[in-house]
Amino acid sequence: MSPIVYRIHTLLEKILANVPVGTNLGLLHLFLTILSGRLLPSRGAIFPALQDFGLEPAAVRRAEAAVRCGHFQLDHLVHNWHALVVAEGMLRPHVYEGVRPVACDLVGFFRPKLSGALGKHYHSQADKALPAVSVGLIGAVGSVGSQRFALPRAIVTQPTLDLSEKALKKRTIARAASLLQAGEAGIFDAGFEPSELLAGGVTRFVVRAATNFTARRNYLRAYKGIGAYPKYGEIVRPLARTYKEREIPATACDASARFKVGKRFVKALIFNDLVGSESIPGGRSLRCVVILDPKYKHPLVLVTTLSLTAYALWCLYFDRWPIEQIPLSAKQMLGASRTFVFGKASRVRVPVVSLLAGSVLSYVAASSPVVATGFWDVCARPTCGRLRRVLSGLHFQDLAAPQGQIRKKESVTAHLPKGILGHRRQKAVADVREPARKAA
Repeated sequence: MSPIVYRIHTLLEKILANVPVGTNLGLLHLFLTILSGRLLPSRGAIFPALQDFGLEPAAVRRAEAAVRCGHFQLDHLVHNWHALVVAEGMLRPHVYEGVRPVACDLVGFFRPKLSGALGKHYHSQADKALPAVSVGLIGAVGSVGSQRFALPRAIVTQPTLDLSEKALKKRTIARAASLLQAGEAGIFDAGFEPSELLAGGVTRFVVRAATNFTARRNYLRAYKGIGAYPKYGEIVRPLARTYKEREIPATACDASARFKVGKRFVKALIFNDLVGSESIPGGRSLRCVVILDPKYKHPLVLVTTLSLTAYALWCLYFDRWPIEQIPLSAKQMLGASRTFVFGKASRVRVPVVSLLAGSVLSYVAASSPVVATGFWDVCARPTCGRLRRVLSGLHFQDLAAPQGQIRKKESVTAHLPKGILGHRRQKAVADVREPARKAA
């Protein structure tokens, strides 16, 4: 077994430390199957992928049963992975003016043909929400070697009673508020509103707003001497817009900044002391920073509660992108975008296990010696795609036998019925009650 495969095997054993005996072996086989890219040729089918990995039919059934009805908690797997990476000390957290970014995002695994209770997630290519299994992803951003890396702190699943994206967003915000430590700030995409973050308890954040973002001043307008006294602050429009062929000018900024990125100069317009467009003065003050980068066509509108420079805010939001690497590795690199599982537990567990596998793949690729794809790859980089190509040749027979707690559970099953006799089926009892006799 090569050193890099041995290291992956050791990491997975530590991730599965809290999983019961027997279930941990099945999950280990599932992790290795996903990491070796077996879901790509099987187009998301779990059984063919496990069999292609070299498992016996009994081991294939045990791996599927482990993820379908095994007694383990997904939060324990995420916690073990986070503690393991922190203990190794290879992750260097990013800090900008004393603030460390913690990125948050919603990830959807689309299941358009799956029947039953299922939520929805927005699909950019379809331009609408499609049936999907959605999870919330929270991770601290740093660097491992020369690669940026987001270490998952929590993977929030959808509640059983409410599968809407609004409920998942609310749970993700509440979880992020409880996980943020001193000196950290949550970095959110445009799917989150500043009012939702403040209501959820997140007091330090940077969130992207729409180009038609509108706010109000956090103080009342001057009384004009006639009519009712004002209840709201003056409206602030950071960018100009057009309404019914009439141009609405932008509000003059309170300050401006200019910084250099590479060979280009970036301009920033700053608006201070703001509240939501429907809020009265007296709430938590917000700041709006409009980034005008000549590299992009559209401006970047950021809303924050932090008193940082425009360059620091731009760097903080720029560090939100590593959280996108985790679903990219799980879906595109490992083939978990399509998974044919139908159980109520497995339809959620398989996406979470795939996200953890994508995180493990990115971390091992960034912290291990660079593996070239072939003789033509003279400028190889430590990417997860190159590592996945190497692991694609991994076979179950190439692995050492698991030791310690990861083993098959030797349960006594000789007295239990097997096959069709083991199915817990009962014939339907027909209603044979005699109808009531008519009165004479």
